[in-house]
Amino acid sequence: MLSGRLQEYQVIGRHLPTETNPTPKLYRMRIFAPNEVVAKSRFWYFLMKLRKVKKANGEIVTLNKINEKNPLRVKNFGVWIRYDSRSGTHNMYKEYRELSRTDAVEALYSDMAARHRSRFRSIHILRVVEIEKTEDVKRPYIRQLITKGLSFPLPHRVPRLNTKKIFSATRPSTFA
Repeated sequence: MLSGRLQEYQVIGRHLPTETNPTPKLYRMRIFAPNEVVAKSRFWYFLMKLRKVKKANGEIVTLNKINEKNPLRVKNFGVWIRYDSRSGTHNMYKEYRELSRTDAVEALYSDMAARHRSRFRSIHILRVVEIEKTEDVKRPYIRQLITKGLSFPLPHRVPRLNTKKIFSATRPSTFA
């Protein structure tokens, strides 16, 4: 399912107006999907489960693509998910250190595929939050990356001395 890069969409939809209910309630969701078609599909999938509104008797009011405010700054993200495994449904909280919300969700999908063999269709993202304070980071694998003065030394680099000349005075011999 993850053919392209994910994007974040805000989808607002509602039940179609009827005589009994001329102004139905609006429902807004932030959905991560590769394109607008998948975003609309996921919106109807979740709305059917949550509020029993089908695509046949509902309408999408707006569909907006959400862009990252600071795409060049590294941030910590907390993601709450619910996923279906082979044995049951599980709730989970994970943390990622990425440049954007969509990058964090892409990392989540590949992490879940690697660790739990979980597919795109079986993962429901409940919430994605940027962690502002470093004290709020819970997971040790993210906490170790936010220490002051962090460096990654390369201990076994051997400096190569440039002993070869660029130009030669004699023509090279190709016969050995």
